[in-house]
Amino acid sequence: MHFVLLTLLVLAIVFGPQLWARYIFKRYSQPLPRIPGTGGELAVHLLERFDMDGVKVEKSEKQGDHYDPFRKVVCLSVSNHDDNSLTAVAVAAHEVGHAIQHHRDEPMLKWRTRLAVFAMVVQKIGAAAMLAMPIVMAISRAPVSGVFLAAIGLGSMLIATLVHLVTLPVEIDASFGKALPVLKEGQYIQPQDEAAVRQILRAAALTYVAASLASLLNLWRWVRILRP
Repeated sequence: MHFVLLTLLVLAIVFGPQLWARYIFKRYSQPLPRIPGTGGELAVHLLERFDMDGVKVEKSEKQGDHYDPFRKVVCLSVSNHDDNSLTAVAVAAHEVGHAIQHHRDEPMLKWRTRLAVFAMVVQKIGAAAMLAMPIVMAISRAPVSGVFLAAIGLGSMLIATLVHLVTLPVEIDASFGKALPVLKEGQYIQPQDEAAVRQILRAAALTYVAASLASLLNLWRWVRILRP
């Protein structure tokens, strides 16, 4: 009984933020006549307003909503690019918030970008180590080699998880330090919509945390598989 309760608690912690974010995004995804433009149009307008001529807006079919600092592109999902919903304009403003961070050369985003690149490299090394582990053990017949490679693989997963967690301040700033003030001061949203927009921006900021917690479950699975 205690194991079942513990399992349910772990699942709630891991998947709760992700499910909540999806619920909030869907709840406010209906197009509203009082919103004059789509998320894509708002993103283009805000980039022009803040004199970021070198930044483009793209409709992203598979990669979802994000800002690519290397290509200088605000990527929006199809619905958030094409719809005039609260979710669309809030998410668009959040991603433009990252572009503003980049445009202003803010150290938090620079730090996040470097960590993300580091995490990608580490993940590739970890994946290679996990793939090589059974081959190396079969050839060398030395358990210590398998333990070493397993430690590299699990360590890479843990580092990737931590990167998402420690960059949360960047996401919070994009939502509440950039997007919300811009939406309110520019009167892009009406006062009655502010509470809903705050929820959407909070969900956008927590998306990375949700992904990080979900990756912990994968790490736990590998620990159970490799545990003697």
